[in-house]
Amino acid sequence: MQETATNRERPRTKSRLLDWKLIVATLAVAALLVLSLFVGQYDVLGAEDGAAMFATTRVPRTIALALAGAAMAMSGLVMQLLTQNRFVEPTTTGTTEWAGLGLLFVMYFVPGASIMTRMSGAIIFAFIGTMVFFMFLRRVTLKSSMIVPIIGIMLGAVIGSISTFFALQANMLQQLGVWFAGSFTDIVRGQYEVLWIVAIVAVLIFFYADRITVAGLGEEVATNVGLNYNRIILIGTGLVAIATGVVTVAVGSLPFLGLIVPNIISMIRGDDLRSNLPWVCLLGIAIVVICDIIGRVIIAPFEMPVSVILGIVGAIVFVGLIVRQTRRG
Repeated sequence: MQETATNRERPRTKSRLLDWKLIVATLAVAALLVLSLFVGQYDVLGAEDGAAMFATTRVPRTIALALAGAAMAMSGLVMQLLTQNRFVEPTTTGTTEWAGLGLLFVMYFVPGASIMTRMSGAIIFAFIGTMVFFMFLRRVTLKSSMIVPIIGIMLGAVIGSISTFFALQANMLQQLGVWFAGSFTDIVRGQYEVLWIVAIVAVLIFFYADRITVAGLGEEVATNVGLNYNRIILIGTGLVAIATGVVTVAVGSLPFLGLIVPNIISMIRGDDLRSNLPWVCLLGIAIVVICDIIGRVIIAPFEMPVSVILGIVGAIVFVGLIVRQTRRG
């Protein structure tokens, strides 16, 4: 009977993962990506060098939008499961600030560092910062829904202040501002390829999805079912650090994206990481692409950074989630 029940459940799981709704959503996001290819001030269809500009700037930018949006949305989903908190994501735990500090550290001590070296420094610091955040959580007795992100925001503010002071002393303050601008304006061929690492991270998150979901139920439950809780925490933290470090180096900060997307998907579909992952990636890509298109046309011929629009939208959603949580007690 147990085997029969298990076999009956398998088709249901597959139907949740791959169904007509997901196909429609994929086509809608693909349409947004195609629209992004043709939005801009330069006439890629009529100019003589339009094809070259299209291949050099528009295609890399659109690919970067997709990879960065998926990366930060996935990172938020994993962190929310591991911390059991809806208000947690890389920009509310200090992970992004730690990645920026690592990038600044590498650029100061290795001025001619390659993009891979800078990315490695950002990943290492992001991993350290996320582990420091988890260490703080272990010492907090009252883990309410608001205390956890407040600790993360305070920690991020401290690290951000250290980065600003260090950049001011090293005459790198302007570079620091550019790194955290969260803009895709400078994305061209040869600068976005490191973002493909995010695709590997997505595969690994999907592979560890069930174990991360169980770890999200708490250390006691995970241990009772034979799961190495600390190992899964390290793996999840490492994947988040890689995604955050890569995006920080290539694009900059994308605030609140990892907060908005997982909450919307969880309210609609529940907390199953494996079946939610494609939806989280698609919605993350859609939000980043829409914000980028708005940024390109709202003050044309100039561009507004994606981080500005995301910050406004994310702040509104963040307050809405707090109000919703308060009403529900």
